[in-house]
Amino acid sequence: MNKGKAFAQIGVAVLLACVAGFLALRWMSATKPEPQVVEIQKPTVPVAVAVRIISPGTKLGPDMVRIVDFLETSVPDGVFATAEEVVGRIVLSPVSQGEPITRFKLASTEIGIGGVSALVNPGMRAMAVKGNRVMGIAGFVNPGNRVDVLVTLDHDGQGGARDKPVSKLVLENVLVLATGEKLEADEEGKVAPVDVYTLEVSPEQAERLALASLKGELNFALRGSLDNDPVLTPGMDLPRVLQAHKPRPKPTGGQPTRRVELITGASRTVVAF
Repeated sequence: MNKGKAFAQIGVAVLLACVAGFLALRWMSATKPEPQVVEIQKPTVPVAVAVRIISPGTKLGPDMVRIVDFLETSVPDGVFATAEEVVGRIVLSPVSQGEPITRFKLASTEIGIGGVSALVNPGMRAMAVKGNRVMGIAGFVNPGNRVDVLVTLDHDGQGGARDKPVSKLVLENVLVLATGEKLEADEEGKVAPVDVYTLEVSPEQAERLALASLKGELNFALRGSLDNDPVLTPGMDLPRVLQAHKPRPKPTGGQPTRRVELITGASRTVVAF
């Protein structure tokens, strides 16, 4: 009897210990602080970016620039930290919306007037000439392209008659500054044929171009972007054009075209083919 009573007391003690352990565990869980999420702030720097698409030759105004925070590790070279540093500067190459404005895309601070004049390199001149719409690649000549300039004259320039036209390449690898009133290629890819082109030429080339445009009709041949090899041509007149792609003349009179001499010992024989 005393033994059974002892086992009962042990069971009650074990149960009370379990209940006490459970209550202690719940109390510890309730008082344990929740883990806190610590946000690591990466360093940023202010950068001046374009509010909208900006064409070459444009003078930057306050409404064209805003300041955006960039990660310090992703900032491109030559950026500006304030809008005041770029307002009033002239853009030399296209700037997309949201693109950082860098010093490589801006003209010197000495240049304060926009337009084509800001795009002309030192020692060069901008000259607008009228060209043939079709030979201008029907609208596919865009600002920034390079072209060869050809002129077609009514005579050969050597005192020949006016019924002897001649065509000659007079300038090559010339930079196109503008087509019509556009200083930038159309981003939508729309074809807009024009007949007025503004080219960047040297003073001597400008003289040649002025005379060629006065005496003849100018045509433009679009040049490959990687093609910088010089080309020298003799020019083309009507007889040379008509001689192009003609078949070779056939032998006439039935005369042989080849003769072979056969030598056999002391004798010689001529055989015709």
